[in-house]
Amino acid sequence: MAKLIYSALASLDGYVADKSGNFDWAAPDEEVHAFVNDLERPIGTSLNGRRMYDIMVYWETEGTGDDDSAVSRDFAQIWRAAEKIVYSRTLQTPSSARTRIERDFDPAAIKQLKESSTRDISIGGAELAGQALAAGLVDECHLFLNPIVIGGGTRALPDDVAVQLELLDEHRFRSGVVHLHYGVRV
Repeated sequence: MAKLIYSALASLDGYVADKSGNFDWAAPDEEVHAFVNDLERPIGTSLNGRRMYDIMVYWETEGTGDDDSAVSRDFAQIWRAAEKIVYSRTLQTPSSARTRIERDFDPAAIKQLKESSTRDISIGGAELAGQALAAGLVDECHLFLNPIVIGGGTRALPDDVAVQLELLDEHRFRSGVVHLHYGVRV
């Protein structure tokens, strides 16, 4: 059975974007980006909320030029190779290959996808991941805590959801970013 994995680049105080929706402070350097690439490489399907998809669809056409770094080119290949499911009530047509749109998040459908998939599944977007955490579907969390406090905005983890976690691994980067890898206790 495939695992459902939530990854987020967050501020030290737990936000993925500030009150204005800005997240440029979370742009990974080459070292962090290469680490993220290795985490994403085994993913077969990526679940994204609409806002996350709008950000990630950049990789459909970018990251392929000679002036792009090897890490960026690698990530672009990884992203384009994965199947993508976008949860949106308004998006009519996807802007990327290997992409389908679902109108509503259906926990039973995700459970079935986990049972039938041979490769792991990622979930991106704090709101969508929060729904999956609340439904008990998330198996692992990868949090990349950036050395910045932004004081508010979009939370990486949902309010009013209690989940027991087990620290599986941690890694410290030269930039001050800390990666925490947790398993969700059942």
